[in-house]
Amino acid sequence: MSLSVSRRLAAVTAFAVAGLFASTAPVALAAPSAATAAPTPPDIPLANVKAHLSQLSTIAANNGGNRAHGRAGYKASIDYVKAKLDAAGFTTTLQTFTSSGATGYNLIADWPGGDPNSVLMSGAHLDSVTSGAGINDNGSGSAAVLETALAVSRAGLQPTKHLRFGWWGAEELGLIGSKYYVNNLPTAERAKFAGYLNFDMIGSPNPGYFVYDDDPTIEQTFKNYYAGLGVATEIETEGDGRSDHASFKNVGIPVGGLFTGASNSKTAAQAQKWGGTSGQAFDRCYHSSCDSLTNINDTALDRNADAIAYAIWNLGASTPVPPGPSFENTADVSIPDNSTTAVTSPITVSGVAGNAPATTKVDVNIVHTYRGDLVVDLVAPDGTVYNLHNRTGGSADNLVQSYTVNASSEVANGSWKLRARDAAAQDVGYINSWKITF
Repeated sequence: MSLSVSRRLAAVTAFAVAGLFASTAPVALAAPSAATAAPTPPDIPLANVKAHLSQLSTIAANNGGNRAHGRAGYKASIDYVKAKLDAAGFTTTLQTFTSSGATGYNLIADWPGGDPNSVLMSGAHLDSVTSGAGINDNGSGSAAVLETALAVSRAGLQPTKHLRFGWWGAEELGLIGSKYYVNNLPTAERAKFAGYLNFDMIGSPNPGYFVYDDDPTIEQTFKNYYAGLGVATEIETEGDGRSDHASFKNVGIPVGGLFTGASNSKTAAQAQKWGGTSGQAFDRCYHSSCDSLTNINDTALDRNADAIAYAIWNLGASTPVPPGPSFENTADVSIPDNSTTAVTSPITVSGVAGNAPATTKVDVNIVHTYRGDLVVDLVAPDGTVYNLHNRTGGSADNLVQSYTVNASSEVANGSWKLRARDAAAQDVGYINSWKITF
């Protein structure tokens, strides 16, 4: 991650500004819903990601201890990644630029197929600082993006969007490589981008789980993944403007990404939520010689690698499916403040043959003064619980959101319930309505 800093003036509330982003984005992304279905994302093998990290560590050790811009270790890193992608059937392009009197390299890899006028790109910077091998910063993001690209090849994925991957040079000198790439894109090519996903430091040894709050659809996609794991996330602020997504965002391309923290210290509240050590940096070896293979948290790296695949499969490979019948309950149900008891709003479904679909859609409308207190679940007729919302959204009010639930193991007919609980004090609300669509 680059040392230059640029701060957001205010956090973006995804649902409130979704219309604004959709109107300004060159090509709008649509999150999967009951109207879209994506093939099942793969589990990205942690062992494979770590094998790439081992290769990057060896490359650094054989080339003066680092993989920095203008050094032999960086060019060897690019050659390693390119060889893997070439063998997997990608079309690769090596882009050169000059910075600080040295030649730099970006690597671009295109997967065949998909809509050429709707490009979903994922990327990471491949360079380290001169003081070390840069295994977390940013071998972690580079290795996870590489292994996800190889998983696209193994799956023979036929995406609806055109998938592109990038590894950037000279990020540590001020986002030089990604700026060069974006600035040399013709305006017509920039307009084809549906989104850019950035992964810079995703295996920090004392990790947090941070999601960029830039494009609402990309943000919600990552939040949906983590909600499925029961892991709370926070908005990413430490690296805002300091990594390659800024190069894309500055020309109007929708961006998003993941981050596990750098030199900022983990708070007591964050340690309680995520584990780890409070009062200690998320990465004590940030930009230091100890950013080595021992400077990785395997759980964080594994989760984030899977999250990359989840986003690419859901944002890049979803296809329309016909909507089925809908059932709705519009009766108000009060939600007690700070209660251990949840309230439910039932819907009786009948006349639907077989099981619910893998793209069962749940539309929730809850009026509440602090949605960050709410825990909301869908309860199937057999009692199976599908968590929809788990105390995310911060200080925003109301919860008006559509969720897609894989309820394909459930018989469609029967009594479905929306269950809501207020888990903290001083805020009030009620279930206004909800709808389930098969």
